[in-house]
Amino acid sequence: MSALSSRIAGLGHYVPKRRVDNAEIEARLGLEEGWIEQRTGIRTRHWAAPGESLTDMAAHAGSMALDHASIDRATVALTLLATSTPDHLLPPSAPLLAHKLDLQASGAIDLAGACSGFLYALALADGFVKAQGRPVLVVAANILSRRINPQERASSVVFADAAGAVVLVPSRDRQSGIVGVDLVSDGSAYGLISIPAGGSVCPFHPGLEQDASYMTMQDGRAVFKTAIGIMTRSAAQALRHAGISSDRIDRFIPHQANVRIIDAVCDELAIPLEKSVCTIGEYGNSSAATIPLSMSLANRERPFAANEQLLLAAAGAGMTGGAVALRMEEPLPTIP
Repeated sequence: MSALSSRIAGLGHYVPKRRVDNAEIEARLGLEEGWIEQRTGIRTRHWAAPGESLTDMAAHAGSMALDHASIDRATVALTLLATSTPDHLLPPSAPLLAHKLDLQASGAIDLAGACSGFLYALALADGFVKAQGRPVLVVAANILSRRINPQERASSVVFADAAGAVVLVPSRDRQSGIVGVDLVSDGSAYGLISIPAGGSVCPFHPGLEQDASYMTMQDGRAVFKTAIGIMTRSAAQALRHAGISSDRIDRFIPHQANVRIIDAVCDELAIPLEKSVCTIGEYGNSSAATIPLSMSLANRERPFAANEQLLLAAAGAGMTGGAVALRMEEPLPTIP
């Protein structure tokens, strides 16, 4: 049975227990005290414990979101997992996640959209809910601490581990839910952020240098400039699709890559900085997980209200990006 729209019914998040402060990384890289926070806005981040898997983290966030939504798990028709760090290259991790959550009637698939993966998954979930009239669980999770080169300054100072989740359910209110979407890519900047080895172009082999299996950032300035452009243009387009002016946005929830990117995008869109949800200081950059993590934390601090209008925007490796405009149909309860 089709639905006129989808609505957010539940949110969840998870961060590992281990907290890594800037001082630990600055000492290892020979950086002066305060260097990282001054350039990124990050004060600390969380890294997964040895033996903690991506699906373990995703299951914590997904379970919280399902409980928050108060729906029968047997009704969930699809599980989408946005991640760049699956448990294995093969098989996909989403079926294992669905199994851990006891979602016995759920299809499940991974999406590798890098930092914008959650927005792509959210847009696909919205279409599925409208077409099938059944709930969808969207989880974004990453363990980036196992992919950074500890000696490369550009990547090792920003990346973190976390998971965030959203439950979308059918709605008959066509004025609520996802009201504007814009998804974009710029393949000319494809190599700015990458893990060189592990794919079919450069498969793992006995003589492979270890650095080839780590994430690398070729040009931080280019990433910075490209991300601002993608997020600004996508957000403006999503707002146009929704028929909403930027001054009517109640909360702006951007990808948490660098506080200066958030500041610049807010300035370009004429959104007051105080309307932005900023979690990067305490949680760093966990790629696709940053937006749902931030949504869940924001709802815990001040629950989303009926008719509240949200703007989400992201950009990342590929380069891929996008934005989603949301209108809340009904208030969400506080996450315990």
